[in-house]
Amino acid sequence: MAKPFYRLQRFLRRTQFFFLFLAAAYLMAGSLLLLQRAGFVIQVGSRGPVQFMTAPSPAPITRSTMMDSSKLANPWRLSSQEPGDGMGPRQNPNNGPRWLMSRNLEIRHLRRRWFHSLMTEQEPRAEQGAAKRKIKHKGTYVGCFVDDAKSRALKGTVFYDFRKMTSSMCRDTCSESGYLFAGLEYGAECYCGNRITATRVRQEDCNLDCKGEKGTICGGVGRLSIYKVENLHPGSRKYRNVRYRGCYQKPKNVSAAFSMCCSHANLTSESCVELCADKEFPLAITQRSACCCGYSSIDFPLQQKFDDQYCGRAANQSDRGGFPEDNDHVLAFQTPVQDTRCTDRKFKPEKSNALVALSSFPGAGNTWVRHLIELATGFYTGSYYFDGTLYNKGFKGEKDYWKSGRTICVKTHESGKREIEMYDATILLIRNPYRSLVAEFNRKCAGHLGHASEQHWKSKEWPDFVASYAPWWASHVLDWLKFGRRLLVVHYEELQQALFPQLRLITNFLNASVSDERLLCVESNQDGHFKRSGVRQRGFDPFTVEMKMQIDGYITIVDAALRTHNFTGLPQEYVPR
Repeated sequence: MAKPFYRLQRFLRRTQFFFLFLAAAYLMAGSLLLLQRAGFVIQVGSRGPVQFMTAPSPAPITRSTMMDSSKLANPWRLSSQEPGDGMGPRQNPNNGPRWLMSRNLEIRHLRRRWFHSLMTEQEPRAEQGAAKRKIKHKGTYVGCFVDDAKSRALKGTVFYDFRKMTSSMCRDTCSESGYLFAGLEYGAECYCGNRITATRVRQEDCNLDCKGEKGTICGGVGRLSIYKVENLHPGSRKYRNVRYRGCYQKPKNVSAAFSMCCSHANLTSESCVELCADKEFPLAITQRSACCCGYSSIDFPLQQKFDDQYCGRAANQSDRGGFPEDNDHVLAFQTPVQDTRCTDRKFKPEKSNALVALSSFPGAGNTWVRHLIELATGFYTGSYYFDGTLYNKGFKGEKDYWKSGRTICVKTHESGKREIEMYDATILLIRNPYRSLVAEFNRKCAGHLGHASEQHWKSKEWPDFVASYAPWWASHVLDWLKFGRRLLVVHYEELQQALFPQLRLITNFLNASVSDERLLCVESNQDGHFKRSGVRQRGFDPFTVEMKMQIDGYITIVDAALRTHNFTGLPQEYVPR
C-alpha cells in the first residue's frame, strides 16, 4: 500500500508545480498586453548602420544572355530588409540569386497593427485633455474658423508635417511666400492665404495641440486656427515662389478663359502677380498693359507652349520681366497660391479586390508619381513599406496596411516572383538608370530632399553602390516583364514632357474617372513637397568609364526586352543607341 500512496504523492507535487508555472505564464502574458494597451510598442528587429559590399563585376553581355533575366540577377540580396533600410547585401548560396527578399509579412502586419492601435488610442486622450489645459497662442492670433475640403478658409499654399508641425513653422512659411494669414488644422496641416473665406466659431472647437509644440493650439477636426503673419510695409512685399510658366497663345474668348482682367498704364508683371495672388488665383497672365487672373482650363491649357521669342522675351530674361510684342501671345506666371481644385484626398469608400502595384527601381520618381496619382484621382496611395518621413509630409496611405484595398495603388520596389504575383495589375515606372542611381544615392546620403556631399561621391561608397545597384535596375524591369500579369509601362521622362496625356493613361488603367479640369489642376501642382531644389552641380562626372560600360550594357538589354514584350523601347535620351 505504501508504494501507490508514494507515487500519488509525487504526482500531486509535480502537478502543483505545473499549475504554478501555467499561472505565472498567464500573468506575464496579461502584463504584456496591459503594457501594450497603455501605449508601449514592442520593437521587432532593428536597423544597423549603412554598409556597402562589393558585388562581382557583371558577366559580358552576349545574345544568349540578352533576354535571360536570371543572368542579370544581383549576386546579393537584402535579407529581411526593405530597400533603403541601410543594411548591406547578403549572399544567399542556397536559394540562388534573388532580388530584395521581402520581410516576414506577419511581422510587418503586426508592427503596423501595433502602430495603428497606438495612434488611435493616444489621439482620443489628447482630445479629452484639451479642454482642461490652458490655451496659449503665439503671435497675432485671429480666431478659430470652419474649414472644409471643398471650400477652404485659406486658399494658398498647403503643406503637412504629422510629427514636427509648430505654429511658428507655419507662420514663417506663409510669410516667406508673401501671404497675410497662416492657419493650422488637425495639429499637423498648415494653410496659407490672403483672405479668410469662412465663418468664425467658438474657441473650444480648436482643441488640438501642434504635433511638434505641445501646449500650442493647432486647430481641430474641420477647424482652423488662423494667425496673422508679420506685417510687411507696403511696396516691400516679395513673392519667393513665383514661377514663370511660359509664352502661350492668347485665348479667343478672354472672358471665358480667365476669372478677372484689368488694365493699367504702368502695369508690370510683378504687380500683376501680386494682384492675382491677393485675389487668390494661381495664374497671372500679362500682355502689355493688361493683367488677367485665373486657372488653367480647356480654354487656356498649359500644354501648348510657344517659344519665348513670340512673346518678345529673351531666354536669359528675368522671370518677372518682358511683355508680348504682339496681340496674339501672353505671358503666364504661377503665383504662390495653390490650385485647390484637386487637393482633396481620401481613402476609397469601398475596398477593392484588385491589388495594383506602382513598381519602380529606387530613385525612379515613385514618390512624385504617387503625388500625381493622388491629386488626379482624389484617393490615397499605399505602400508595401512604412516610410515615416513620407507619412509626416501628407502621404497618409503609408500608415495603412498595404493589402487593405483602401488605396488606389501600392508602392513597391520588390522584384521577386512571389512578390510580383501578389498583384493583379502593375504600373511599371522606368527612369534613366544614370539619374536613378544619382537620385537614390542622394536619398541614402541626405534624405528625400538633400544632396550627397562631395566626400560621399569620392568615397568608396559610390563605386560599391553602383556595382550593387546598377544590375538591380535591369533585373527589376526584366522580372516584372516576366512575371507581371497586367502591365502599364510608364517612362519617367515621357511623364515629365507630356504630363496631361500620360496621366490620362494612368488614370484609365486604374479605372478612375477623372475630369480634364482636375488633370489641369494636377499640372499646376505637379511639383509637390518632395522635389529637390534643382540639380546640384558637381565639379566632376561621378560615373567612370567602367561604370558607363556596365550601365550601357544593361540599357541595351532592357530596351530589347521591352520591345520583345510589345512595349515601346526606352526613350531616345537613354544611351547607347
